[in-house]
Amino acid sequence: MRITNRIPVMVAVVLLALAATSAGQVTVPDRPSKPLFRGEQGAQRPPEIAFNAATNTVTLKLSVEDVHGFFIPNLRRNNFGVFEDGVRQRNVTVEIEHAPITLAVLMEMGGRSQQLNKMLANEAPYLARPVLDVLGRDDKLAVFVYGDRLRTLVDFDAPHDRWDAAFSGVVVPPFSEANFYDAAVQVLDRLAADPGRKALLVISTGIDTFSQATFDDVMKKAESANTPVYVIGLGDLARQSVIDATRGPLARVDWAQCERQLETLARTSGGRAYVRASTVSIPAIYDDIMENLRVRYVITYVPTAPPTSATRRTVQVKLVDPKTDEPLRIADASGRRVTARVIAQASYAPSSGSQVSQ
Repeated sequence: MRITNRIPVMVAVVLLALAATSAGQVTVPDRPSKPLFRGEQGAQRPPEIAFNAATNTVTLKLSVEDVHGFFIPNLRRNNFGVFEDGVRQRNVTVEIEHAPITLAVLMEMGGRSQQLNKMLANEAPYLARPVLDVLGRDDKLAVFVYGDRLRTLVDFDAPHDRWDAAFSGVVVPPFSEANFYDAAVQVLDRLAADPGRKALLVISTGIDTFSQATFDDVMKKAESANTPVYVIGLGDLARQSVIDATRGPLARVDWAQCERQLETLARTSGGRAYVRASTVSIPAIYDDIMENLRVRYVITYVPTAPPTSATRRTVQVKLVDPKTDEPLRIADASGRRVTARVIAQASYAPSSGSQVSQ
């Protein structure tokens, strides 16, 4: 969204989600009792916030999830109480956005063990291919593989009819290093310039044998690129495929450390780690990733008091019972209480011709 405002207005946004007993209630579908991803979810991306001086409109795009990271549907306009500098805004509209995304897929494809390389050639493309089922015509995709170096199978400007070929006819890679850190930094560099909703999907054991970059470099790059990293871990499949893990190059692999690093990368970047994924769980995992990445509630309103020069404004959003203005009660179809989290806190300074930072 391009901003045309010439008034230096600062808007700070603090969004609160409260769920408590009240007369009204929103019912959502039953959901799993625990998240699909492993470990804690890190801080999510701040809301996309914009003030358009031409229309005097404030727009907030924010996520509402339960404590397990599942999106909370079925909220309506009158479930959102929007306050600006403590004043209730009455001309609020609320929609749900399914935003187009730019996705980079990075697959491990090479290492010092031929047993592992055979598994990678068979399993990594098989686990990655279903992502095509959840991508749309407005999305962009690039597919990369790495061993001792990064290779591009499909770039971001490739037409959609070439995507499927990236996951077909993969041959067993030759003996090589597994330079995961270097490859991840390079792909994150490619994503950094993209202004839209974007993510890196890593399908890997997490093994790194000879990168110039360090794991800390990867984490810093993910943060600076403002790119969530979603991880599908191959460690379990790798250990199952090795006839004797006590000999050869894989005997020196610290599998627990690889798993911890993948989880840490996902959490630090605001993504999710599915480190013990199975072929059965892959469709649900991709649905989970896409919902977390794409879906936002979009709140739009014209402020009751027009902005003035050098004015800082605070916007607060609460989930409320429209009949009582008390905190909204949310329950699943089985009647169990659902606690909501609105993932959002940010500020911005609109200026002439500027692009809103996220």
